[in-house]
This record gives sequence, structure tokens and C-alpha cells, in this order.
Amino acid sequence: MDIDKEIQILSDKIKILRQELKKGNRSVLKELVESRKKFKKLAREKQKKLSAWERVQLARHPKRPHTIDYIKNIFTDFVELHGDRRFGDDKAIIAGFAFFEGIPVAVIGHEKGKDTKEKIERNFGMPHPEGYRKAIRIMKLAEKFRRPVLTFIDTPGAYPGIGAEERGQSQAIAESIMVMGSLKTPIIATVIGEGGSGGALALGVADKVLMLENSIYSVISPEGCAAILFKSQEKAPEAAESLKITAKDLKELGIIDCIVPEPLGGAHLQPEKMYRLMKRAIRSTLRMLMDKDPEKLVEERQSKFYSMGKFVEK
Repeated sequence: MDIDKEIQILSDKIKILRQELKKGNRSVLKELVESRKKFKKLAREKQKKLSAWERVQLARHPKRPHTIDYIKNIFTDFVELHGDRRFGDDKAIIAGFAFFEGIPVAVIGHEKGKDTKEKIERNFGMPHPEGYRKAIRIMKLAEKFRRPVLTFIDTPGAYPGIGAEERGQSQAIAESIMVMGSLKTPIIATVIGEGGSGGALALGVADKVLMLENSIYSVISPEGCAAILFKSQEKAPEAAESLKITAKDLKELGIIDCIVPEPLGGAHLQPEKMYRLMKRAIRSTLRMLMDKDPEKLVEERQSKFYSMGKFVEK
């Protein structure tokens, strides 16, 4: 990526210098301090100037932490459950139960995969209907045992293949939205990368919707929008600006509730720090919801989503 080449070089240099310092080589200390100052200054400057299209690129960065990374680093004793009890198991969605700082929770999220083999296995994070039905199964179990539901959104969209459509893709998405809308347990959804179309919304009907600073959330991809409106995908950067898909735009529009800050340069450069920031955001949000009456939760959740898009003409 052009937007972070210089930052990446500095980040790699800092890591090497830190390793040398740990080995006892004190001569690198001055260079390390100077490199860190330069990194912070450059990262802050670039962060202020990021366009919507550049944030799209960051949201899709191949080294960006995925759902499985957050599960490993902020939860304990995760037990994954498989299958929708109808057709099969969809690896594009990870779902199961874990503990968050001692609190038993349900965790559900899109997973794109890391290397080529895993990406193919997980269908690049594009779920089939059985993936959403698996998620629904876990949600209902969470409600039964009064466990909060934490979802992580990171998908370009639900898989549009013939087989998926034949097995009821749209119905599975609609059912997931309906179930989340009436689930009598706290729900926190976090957009950690791409939030694309109904495939994202199927895990996004929550009491609180969080969004990472450099993630995106939209009804259509910038490329798809450009192809329809401008008849050319080359206009994707222009479409990205018009779609209002960034965390800042969506917070102002009332679509999301909270922006989770990312480390300087993006989540992919300092994943350990990103896990700490995510943990803090979930902790504070969960505290607000845990003591609420289940009926009140549902009432407020539905009211929030029903009110989206309303406007008054003057």
C-alpha cells in the first residue's frame, strides 16, 4: 500500500532496534528514540490526511487483525461450535462461547483467513446461509443462558453464489436480523475491517455498535457503487467519499455508537496495542449494558434501528 510504505519501514526498523536493545546493545537507544519520534510524527500527519478511499485500503489490509486474532488475545477458554444443524459448517463465520474478563459470553464473527489456503477455506469471509444459521443458533443459546453476545464484523458481503441462493441466503440474513432485534441479552457489534451490505448487517443489530477508526461500513463496496453509477470501477475513490462509509461519517449520522481508536499507522502495525484498545472498549460498553432489564434492552435496540434514516423537511 502506498499510503503506509514509509510508516511500515519505520515500524520495521523500530522492531529491529528494540530486539537489539533487549539483547543488551545499548548503542541503539538513541536511534530507537529518534525513530519512534519520527514514526509518531509521520503517522499522525498521515492519519489526519487519510481519504475515505485510503481508509478502505486500511480496512482491507492483509495484515489487519481478524476475528480469530481478537478471540485469541482478548478472550479466554474459547470453545468453538460448528454447523447449522441443517446443511453443514461454514468456516467464514466463527462462533462459540468464551470468557471476557471472567464474564461468560458468546462470540460470533466473520473470518477472512490469513494465507491463500485459509482464505479459500473460509471463502474470503463471505458467509453462506449455513454460516448465518450457525450464528443464529449460538445467539439463541446465549439468550437461553443469559450470556452477552459479542459480534465482530469483517466481510465484503454475503456470498452471492447459486448454491447459497438456493439454500436461502436472503432468508438466513433476514432471520439473523430479526433474531438479533428481539434477543433478550446484551449485544455488542464491532466493525473491525470491512462491513459490507446485508452480510455485515446480519451480525450488526446490536445495543451498541462499535467501529474501529480505519474500518468501513456500507450498503455496497466503493467499486460496486462506481460500476453502477459511473460505469467504471476506476471511480471507486470518488464513490467512497460519497458513500459516507468511514467511522467518523457514520458516528455523525448516528449509525454507530462509538469509534474505537487504532494505534498510530493502523491496527496492523501494532496489533498488541489494538487488542488492549479493543478490550477497553468492550469492557466499558459491557458495563453499561449488563445491568439493564432484558425487555428494556430490546425496546431501546429496536427504537434505535427504527429511527435510523428519519429526517424532517424544513
